[in-house]
Amino acid sequence: MIELELPDVESSVRLGKAVAASLPAEAGGWMLLLRGELGAGKSTVARSILSALGHSGPVPSPTYTLVEPYDLPGLKVYHIDLYRISDAVELQYLGFDELDSGLRLVEWPERVPALRDAADLDVSLHYAGSARRVEIRALSGRAAAVLRSLEASLRTLDRSSSQPSAQV
Repeated sequence: MIELELPDVESSVRLGKAVAASLPAEAGGWMLLLRGELGAGKSTVARSILSALGHSGPVPSPTYTLVEPYDLPGLKVYHIDLYRISDAVELQYLGFDELDSGLRLVEWPERVPALRDAADLDVSLHYAGSARRVEIRALSGRAAAVLRSLEASLRTLDRSSSQPSAQV
């Protein structure tokens, strides 16, 4: 597990970029859970992951559309918001199983707890005074290597700037 303090929005953006850089070249089929309270930074992290993977342009919140697809070079990414989902059965109506060949960035996964069993990384954001804290956990065997790479990347970031600071 990695724990970080995110003192400002820029550190959340750097976190997202580091996550993107740590993913394997073929990240299709991966699922990242982005958990946290309203305003904790889930969408900021998702936007910075998309940007780091090559998306340029706006990244609207999928709160109302539920799924925003992105065709990136060599990778399809789905930014998914489950806030309005009340039951796992509703995932069928989203065509959730049809998205499994792409990288899925899932906000509000706690609305469907069973997703944790199929996910690779859990990124949990929490308020810490005026800052944020994040805990990142590998949920799959293949994500363990990504977590190690992410830890090394964040330590490098920590040396080049005072934030974010990583604790393992």
